[in-house]
Amino acid sequence: KWGPEVAGNLWRTTGDIRDTWASMSGIGFKQNDLAQWARPGHFNDPDMLEIGNGGMSDDEYRVHMSLWSMLAAPLLAGNDLRDVPPAILAILTNGDVIAIDQDKAGMQGHRAWQSGDQEIWVRELALRDHAVAVFNRAAAPASVTVRWADLGMKPPSHARDLWEHKDQTFEGLEKTVSVPAHGVVMWRVH
Repeated sequence: KWGPEVAGNLWRTTGDIRDTWASMSGIGFKQNDLAQWARPGHFNDPDMLEIGNGGMSDDEYRVHMSLWSMLAAPLLAGNDLRDVPPAILAILTNGDVIAIDQDKAGMQGHRAWQSGDQEIWVRELALRDHAVAVFNRAAAPASVTVRWADLGMKPPSHARDLWEHKDQTFEGLEKTVSVPAHGVVMWRVH
C-alpha cells in the first residue's frame, strides 16, 4: 500500500514461490485483491516464474505465464536458460502473452467470474482491448461458458487466441470453450 509513497515501482506481495501447482496457483490466484495498488510504474510482484524447472506440466506453466501476465507482474525467468526445451521456450517467449503483461495501460487484471474451480479474469488494455483468461483449476477438463455481460463487457467481435496464435470471430452474447485440466484459454478481444 505504501510502495509508491517511497518511490517503489514494484514490490513482492508473497513469500517465496516453489515449482508446484499448489504454490503457483495459491500465490497467483490470491493476487486479485491487490489490483487497486497496481498501475503504470507501480506493480505487484508475486515472485519469479518457475516455468521450466520441471515441477509442473506444460498446461500448468501456461497458466503460470497467463496469470502473471494478467497481473501485470514482472516476468522474471527462474529456470536455467542454458538448455531450455522447445516447449518451455515457446511458453516463455510467447509474444502475444508477453504483450498483455507489458501493455502500456499498466493495469492489473481481476477475477470477473468464478464457479467452483473455473475462473475468468479480465484485464483492461490500451486501445480499448481486453485480455480475457479462462482458467480451470480442476484436475479434469472443463467446459466453461463465457457470458460477456457477466464480465461487464459488450460482446467482442474479434479475438485472438494467445496460445493457439489464431484470430477468431465471436458472435452472440456468450462463448463456450473447453479448458484443459489445470489449464487456460486466453484471448485478446476487441
